[in-house]
Amino acid sequence: MVSTVVLNISWCRFEGSCNIGCMIRLLALPFLLGSSILMAEVARPDGVLPAYVLQLPDSVDDILIVETDSSTMYRFGQGDDALENRGTHYVSIGENGVGKQRPWDRRTPLGIYFISEQLDTRLLHEKYGPTAFPLDYPNVRDRSLRRGGDGIWIHGVAPQAGNRPPRDTDGCIALRNDELLAIADKLLPLVTPVVITRKIDWRRPQQIAALREELNAALDAWAKSYESGDLHRYLSSYADNFEYRGMIRSEWAAFRTATFTNVVRSLALDDVLLLADPEESDLYLSRFRQEISDDERTVATIKRLYWQRSADGKLRIIAEDNG
Repeated sequence: MVSTVVLNISWCRFEGSCNIGCMIRLLALPFLLGSSILMAEVARPDGVLPAYVLQLPDSVDDILIVETDSSTMYRFGQGDDALENRGTHYVSIGENGVGKQRPWDRRTPLGIYFISEQLDTRLLHEKYGPTAFPLDYPNVRDRSLRRGGDGIWIHGVAPQAGNRPPRDTDGCIALRNDELLAIADKLLPLVTPVVITRKIDWRRPQQIAALREELNAALDAWAKSYESGDLHRYLSSYADNFEYRGMIRSEWAAFRTATFTNVVRSLALDDVLLLADPEESDLYLSRFRQEISDDERTVATIKRLYWQRSADGKLRIIAEDNG
């Protein structure tokens, strides 16, 4: 069973340690025309957690959470049996705000994404800074909601530019070059999650633990039905509005019925990451490595299942993808 890091949270300033509840950091941000904005960051009460991090596997050491309302990017990571804040960074987002829907709307998307690669920006425009990390927007959930566009990156700024205004990109997330380079080796393609939200929702550990247990139970039931060849039980894990590669649920169910077999197999899951969507209520992502074995071979893949609570209160899958 993978380790779960949700017990409590230790807070610190980016520059050093502080006492809980007694420190407010005011960061002056120089902008165009000599203007400036003060961004206040208040230390959170001990034990309060970002609601989106339900379970981190050992393979994920860092997770980024971007709070667009405050132009702040938090980097959380695994501590000793705790989720710890490893630093905060001022960021600039899309010129037209958040909620990306179409190409060139200059908005930053909201949701759960993963860094897909690291780019060498030496041959690109200097505004991208010393390196860039594309995100996997649009993901399968975005595509099911007919959201378009691409090219959403975490990147730096032009040399000597310092902080850009809060809304000053084409939809990307930009931060100072020195700060980006300081964390660049922690941003791992196909590993590091990036949660983008308007304002972070903070929850008590008990609330998060209950969701974690419920989601793990739903995932376990899905895996057992697949392993046992129980087609009826397997299909019952999928919501009525499930879509897969252009097929609605009835079409996909007919396809799975024709291809589903009762061949004895083993199905093993590990590296299970569980996250709550910041924008859609009761939407959750499970991402894991699965190994399916039969008498002839073993196939390993990285899989994503998107779960949402149905009208009867049960969690069911509304989308799935690999990678």
